[in-house]
Amino acid sequence: MIKTSQLTKKYDDMYAIHDIDLDLGKGDLFGFIGPNGAGKTTTMRIIATLLTPTYGEAYVCGHSIYTHPKEIRRLVGYMPDFFGVYDDMTVIEYLEFFAAAYRIVPQARRKRCDEMLEVVDLEFKRDAYANTLSRGQTQRLGLARVLLHDPAVLLLDEPLSGLDPRARIEMRALMRRLGSMGKTIIVSSHILPELADVCNKVGIIDSGVLIANDDVTSIIRQVRPNMVILVEPANPSRMDEAARLLSNDAMVQTVDVSSGTLRIMLKEYDADYSSLSTLLVNNGIAIRKFSEEEINLESAFMAFTKGAGAKI
Repeated sequence: MIKTSQLTKKYDDMYAIHDIDLDLGKGDLFGFIGPNGAGKTTTMRIIATLLTPTYGEAYVCGHSIYTHPKEIRRLVGYMPDFFGVYDDMTVIEYLEFFAAAYRIVPQARRKRCDEMLEVVDLEFKRDAYANTLSRGQTQRLGLARVLLHDPAVLLLDEPLSGLDPRARIEMRALMRRLGSMGKTIIVSSHILPELADVCNKVGIIDSGVLIANDDVTSIIRQVRPNMVILVEPANPSRMDEAARLLSNDAMVQTVDVSSGTLRIMLKEYDADYSSLSTLLVNNGIAIRKFSEEEINLESAFMAFTKGAGAKI
């Protein structure tokens, strides 16, 4: 659905993006993560045919951005970070205006607008003036607008920016719903943890360089290739005994003691570690805590961007 090869945009001697390679299929929800100015918007604008690259290629649904920009625009729904609404239009009038611009026939226009309001859960604001909506409601209206022509690809630039916690939860649920409908989605954000439970693929970009590009689990494993288990014995006096028992197990690589907790690094990431708790209990050591150590996209981002992208 979306494929780029060595996509590059250069201004004089400065690279906005450099050699961006993406390959996204139908139904992929790709989280494009990076700080402000990293190159996320530039990449999305090129894919949407709103900006011409210095060199490199991009295809949307098999169409080249160079030879078939009009076809791509029919297939893409692009929502920028901030967009204006017309003060003297109600929500339904606003959508009908853009439905006409998308050349949706008049007899189908009102029905289509009502359907999109239902998709984004904004029916209750149907007759409200567009400029009276909250930031979260405005974002949902913008999403309804780009869905009017039923695009196969959605490019959502910072859709979670500036939203309150409830609005962010609602927007994430909406993105998951759109992904389940088979749409290919690129969603950019600098709010790193927000995308962990939404996207199936993640790209980390810094200073125009795509320094990581894989599914979420693989990204996290690149940061920490070994599974880590945290164990807290109910009786602190048996901490050393528990550490000794676990150190002798074949699946354990290292055992560290810190602040009343055992940090156990396993030799294999996917090892079945349930026998470790059994080992302790069989030796009379009660357990207060036994869990995997979590690592999230924010930790992954900090690990990948440490010193990366500073030079091209």
